[in-house]
Parts: sequence; structure tokens; C-alpha cells
Amino acid sequence: MNKVILMGRLTRDVEMRQTPNGVSLARFSIAVNRRFAGKDAQQQADFINCVAFGRTAEFLERFGRKGTKFVLEG
Repeated sequence: MNKVILMGRLTRDVEMRQTPNGVSLARFSIAVNRRFAGKDAQQQADFINCVAFGRTAEFLERFGRKGTKFVLEG
């Protein structure tokens, strides 16, 4: 089984939708800083697009704003 744990900041506010079945769906992206600096000693970041469903999506809508730091597991 593969597992990923990411810690980063939201790059924009969470975009909420409802599926035809009525399930909440949240789309967002986070910026994750790399643990090592580049050749020029500048901090680099990876931007990762994410999707959450159900209660997790509702939590993100309530508490997630641009710049908020979150830890994600999936």
C-alpha cells in the first residue's frame, strides 16, 4: 500500500461543489516546500492539486483559506 503525507499551505481558497448524489466535493491545491535548497540556495516548492470528499471537504470549506497550513494524508 502506498501512503503520502504532505504539509503545506493552501494556494487559493477551497472550491466547493456537490456531486449529483449530494456528496460534498472540495478542490484545492497546496504548496509544499522541498526539504533541500536548489543549486542557488533558493527555497523551492511543489504545487499539488488535491480533491476531498464528504466531511473532509466540508471541514476544508469551513477552515481552509488561502495561506492556511494543513497536513494531508492519503
